Amino acid sequence: MPGPLLSTKFYVPHARAATVDRARVTALLDAGAQTKLTLVSAQAGFGKTTAIATWVHGGPGADRVAWVSLESSDAQPEVFWTYVVTALAPLVPDLADSVLPLLNGSGPPMSAVLTEVVNRLADSPEPVVLILDDYHLVDGAPIAEGMTFLLTNLPHHVHVMLSTRADPDLPLSRLRARGEVVEVRAADLRFTAPETASYLYQAGLDLDAPHLRVLEDRTEGWAAALQLAALSMRGLDDVGRFVADFAGDDRFIVDYLVEEVLSRQPPAIRDFLLRTSVLDQLSGPLCDAVTGQSGGTDTLVDLERQNLFVIPLDARRRWYRYHHLFADVLRAHLAADTAGPTAAELHDRASNWFEDDGQLTPAVRHAVAAGDHEKAAALMEQAIPDLLRQRQEATVVGWVDVVPDDVVRARPVLAMGLISALMSRNEFPSVPARLDALESVLASAGGAVADVVAHDPSELPRLAGRAELYRAALALLAGDLPGTHQHVEQARALADADDHPTLAGTWGVAGLAHWTVGDLDAAHECYTSCVQELGLVGYVPDVLGCSSTLADLRVTQGRLHEAQTTLERALDLTVDQAEVQRGTADLHTGLAEVLLERGDLDGAESELRSAQDVGERAGLPRHPYRLRVAMALLRQERGDLAEATALLEEARRVYVADFAPDVRPVHATAARVLLAAGQLEAARVWAGEHQLSPTDELSYLREYEHVTLAMLLVAQARARHPREGSADASELLRRLHESARGGGRLGTLVEVIVLQALAADAAGRAAAAAAHIEQAVTIAEPEGHVRPFAQHGDALLPLLATLPVGQRDTAFVRDLQEACAGDEPHGAQGPVPSLRQDLVDPLSPRELDVLRLLATDLTGPELARHLVVSLNTLRTHTRNVYSKLGVSGRRAAVSRARELGLLGNSPR
Repeated sequence: MPGPLLSTKFYVPHARAATVDRARVTALLDAGAQTKLTLVSAQAGFGKTTAIATWVHGGPGADRVAWVSLESSDAQPEVFWTYVVTALAPLVPDLADSVLPLLNGSGPPMSAVLTEVVNRLADSPEPVVLILDDYHLVDGAPIAEGMTFLLTNLPHHVHVMLSTRADPDLPLSRLRARGEVVEVRAADLRFTAPETASYLYQAGLDLDAPHLRVLEDRTEGWAAALQLAALSMRGLDDVGRFVADFAGDDRFIVDYLVEEVLSRQPPAIRDFLLRTSVLDQLSGPLCDAVTGQSGGTDTLVDLERQNLFVIPLDARRRWYRYHHLFADVLRAHLAADTAGPTAAELHDRASNWFEDDGQLTPAVRHAVAAGDHEKAAALMEQAIPDLLRQRQEATVVGWVDVVPDDVVRARPVLAMGLISALMSRNEFPSVPARLDALESVLASAGGAVADVVAHDPSELPRLAGRAELYRAALALLAGDLPGTHQHVEQARALADADDHPTLAGTWGVAGLAHWTVGDLDAAHECYTSCVQELGLVGYVPDVLGCSSTLADLRVTQGRLHEAQTTLERALDLTVDQAEVQRGTADLHTGLAEVLLERGDLDGAESELRSAQDVGERAGLPRHPYRLRVAMALLRQERGDLAEATALLEEARRVYVADFAPDVRPVHATAARVLLAAGQLEAARVWAGEHQLSPTDELSYLREYEHVTLAMLLVAQARARHPREGSADASELLRRLHESARGGGRLGTLVEVIVLQALAADAAGRAAAAAAHIEQAVTIAEPEGHVRPFAQHGDALLPLLATLPVGQRDTAFVRDLQEACAGDEPHGAQGPVPSLRQDLVDPLSPRELDVLRLLATDLTGPELARHLVVSLNTLRTHTRNVYSKLGVSGRRAAVSRARELGLLGNSPR
């Protein structure tokens, strides 16, 4: 995901005080707002942006407009959609928190990201207009694919408006056939005779009718030409002669008029315009550095006042840009100007200014434009560490692509930066060859610093170790565990004692390898070392992420106290930080998972609220899906299986694998919810789809799935004749028992033994069932494992009653009995029987909760946090409530609820 965004790109351009009233263009834009798409397509200078901005400022819905001024650098999908989502975020609650974390190199497919965007838009009841200005600068297959998906699935209350110089690569024919697009073309934007007269009059030119007709005919209503003509005619004694001589095609007219404008400017202003034309954005100090003069700020203010194609980008008038067409022509004149510095020299000055100002990204851009690839490469090397830390891998890859291969080969640190970016973006195919090339350069240099180029030579000795680290990661991805460990050892041997990031990486990759095979003690030891190395260099977010993994390992091992302590200590690291650290949300979700295991539903709910409060931006890549899984588990324990299922479906959509083994697949958790709802046939289908069999060879990676399969087999045995079909479950559980015990996975073991008790009970083996439940309680009690029992509901109560008296009377067993009995049912919820509802389709208990909260002053996101659900799930409930009550809004729903007497009890 990109780093800091340019906030000025979200400003709607100011409507000029003396703008010509163009009612017919406004009417077209009004009509377009009733469809999916308004396409404003015309070549440069036809006033597309001005017409749209005037329409926005003159309409009643200006506060429902999201504007993005696009640039060619936004053509990468991650960057483009980050700007779009950020622009929409103020209008669509929680959109940014739910989508922006997904827009990174290791995130889910773009289709999943855009599905989340569409769902958020669909659930926002207020109209929204998304305006993308200068869309032609990003048009291409990567962006078009996403835009086509958006337009195809666009909710009826959302409208998209594109300003572009060329027709976009979108399904326009289909949209036309369906009446879903209004097109505003050059013919529509051309000034009519009255509009031309009005425009020139406002510019201080009172031309007679013949001259107006000539000018209108020759410009064909082209706004830019009219503006340039007005500038050229100011102060002329013989306006008629000028009008008579005004002729030529568009390019000629522009060149001619700009020449006229430039020739009438004082030399200092003319030089300023030409020299600063190399800049995409203008500020006073930057202009001073490029021109070699002073007074840039005052000059920009004067240019704006003269309406000389200068557009302010912020309300404080600190940053400006030239009209694109004007800038193009200025650059053409700069190229022909031999008296002053060349464009390359000016770009070099701009690069130096940005470098001195600490803005390395634009410094690189101008160094490349100056043709100074060596300087650009050196700047890239300085910028790469921070860019990778900010997850701007796409920028790194794009930079290196514009640097000649020989420069990259001569700069191993730069080459390693590219490899790091590719690995972070999960773009692995070219990495082995790049590693080969890098290692070849290092080998030929023989360790001599003088033989290679590096901005910081101290980085060179670290490269061999990092290369081995990436070899280890590639081996892990290929399933080559021996190779993984071999490369890890080589990387560790090559790394200096103070190369903490590389050493941390080796411990992390080794931990992942051990985790994959279920050697959790070794994995925990490796991750502990990883955290220590990361802590030495202040990589707080990575420390938080590794701490979450350490807690996961301990939960599987049944060591809940250690898991909780690990998470709480990691949270302590965030207290004194100036900003909320990424990974903070993960810690709160991890604590919720621990508390769910202990049966502390209220405590888990509180932690999930805390995770929602800090926002998904404070989460690492895997957090969006893990948060939803934890919410689903809570809803399952609360008895709301439909909501749990919906949350798990969301989790599947936003799933990110990263490098961690998927030891608890979301689909298996969803199958457990099916079993809790008594949907055995659906669970059987799941087992078939995932090719699960009781006779499978067991592995740690699929242990969670096989335990889920065992749950299905036990449920089948209990649903049929007590002795029918229980053999498969018993044998599978026996093998799972041995595997979990042998691997020290006591958390899994408790779950398996509880199932063994239920299987024995279903087979009529009462003594065996009693022995199993006693063993499960004995193992679970020290750490307080409740969920492995509670998830089976009241089916376990008779078995708990068989415990020996001394054990049965403990506080822990009483907690188990209370959790299994539950105040809420463990099946699908239905309407509350004690409350009379005069509705054809009664509200469910959860919908009643939502209805009662709708009667408060809580906002939508606050309601979601109160209920501990995602905003999507809340909106689904809200739609259902409105539908059942026969209303279309919150106020009407509350009024109708009061009429029906449905607001009596507070939601839990």
